[in-house]
Amino acid sequence: MDHSGHGMNMDLPPFTLGRGLEFSADPVFLIGCVLALALYGYGVVRLRVRGDKWPVNRIVFFVIGVLSIALVMCTGLNDYGMVMFSVHMVQHMVISMVSPILLLLGAPVTLALRALPVAGRGRTGPRELLLKLLHSRYMKIITHPAFTIPLFIASLYGLYFTPLFDFLMGSKAGHLTMMVHFLAVGLVFFWPIMGVDPGPHRPGYVMRMLELFAGMPFHAFFGIALMMASQPMVKVYENPPASLGIDGLSDQSVAGGIAWAFSEIPSVLVLIALVFQWYRSEQRTAKRSDRAADRDGDQELKAYNAYLASLQARGQ
Repeated sequence: MDHSGHGMNMDLPPFTLGRGLEFSADPVFLIGCVLALALYGYGVVRLRVRGDKWPVNRIVFFVIGVLSIALVMCTGLNDYGMVMFSVHMVQHMVISMVSPILLLLGAPVTLALRALPVAGRGRTGPRELLLKLLHSRYMKIITHPAFTIPLFIASLYGLYFTPLFDFLMGSKAGHLTMMVHFLAVGLVFFWPIMGVDPGPHRPGYVMRMLELFAGMPFHAFFGIALMMASQPMVKVYENPPASLGIDGLSDQSVAGGIAWAFSEIPSVLVLIALVFQWYRSEQRTAKRSDRAADRDGDQELKAYNAYLASLQARGQ
């Protein structure tokens, strides 16, 4: 397969999983995936050379996250996604709701901050620039729920239910831009909620859960709207190539079912990650309290007991 054509000009045989998984790389995403793995691996090696550890589970999460992007952008799925709404929806859901979660669990920003060298006094290096970006007003805005939740919703309704989607699908550059946008939106949405990297907006765990579930009903309704529609909602998929042997409206219904299902799966994954992070946080807090008690002879408990004794004395 090749990407010489786009949209309805591509004459492909009927979709099968084998054909969908054939290697058919988008050059931009292929280079991006290889570069991401190389940089992450370089950071891990730098830490280990100087005797520092980096959790294996974070490496696994990040590698799987990059491979999930390659799966939908460097295989036949990317070709079929140009002519089949259902396959395109698989691409969209994976790259916006699965890949970001896995990448964020890999903590790439934390790795970069630990691996990059500190610049000399009065100098600004890559590490200092990254820190400046993390603490910038721009980052505070784009990671705030007042921005991330509307952006997440607009990326569905504002794209698929307007002529913008047809315009972007009309060229290879437009399709590439859209996929990069999906990945960026997913990263921005999930980063404040469950990312382990430092960020300007990091609410408590209860608020993170509320942020997560605030956008999911809109996502589910989007899928249901596609499933229940009595006519094609997106013009570019209205008349699939005859070689595929599919009906545009039926394929749209399948796409809606995929969108609806994916509104549940990532929610469960993120919820599990949040509960685990919350548990680990409580454990660390308890250990710090125990160490503090050992250092000061448990003065806090003694003070509390003295307070109770004084209350009892007053009552007598």
